[in-house]
Amino acid sequence: QGQLVESGGGLVQPGGSLTLSCVASGFTFTDYRMKWYRQAPGKERELVAAINSASWNTNYTDSVRGRFTISRDNFKRTIYLRMNSLKPEDTAVYYCNAELRGTSRYWGQGTQVTVSS
Repeated sequence: QGQLVESGGGLVQPGGSLTLSCVASGFTFTDYRMKWYRQAPGKERELVAAINSASWNTNYTDSVRGRFTISRDNFKRTIYLRMNSLKPEDTAVYYCNAELRGTSRYWGQGTQVTVSS
């Protein structure tokens, strides 16, 4: 059974940076497109960034483009989300997701990111 474990969340001041990590196990990592989602209180879960298996294709939601960078290390079975210039509206629980041929297969438990002074 596949598993995703996120880490790296925390409290950061506006304008600060954080890097989230997500370690995968139990499935063929290189077969999967990997994604980061987030969910703020009272809001629906939204797709933040996605990366294909070979890392040549990345996508971002408009609100984070230019500030966030998604990457992956297939040898370490890990994806990352580097978040710069953080804003209070980036506050959310961030989830790692593994997608195979258009179907979401695995979710992590989430890691809280709070941007506040």
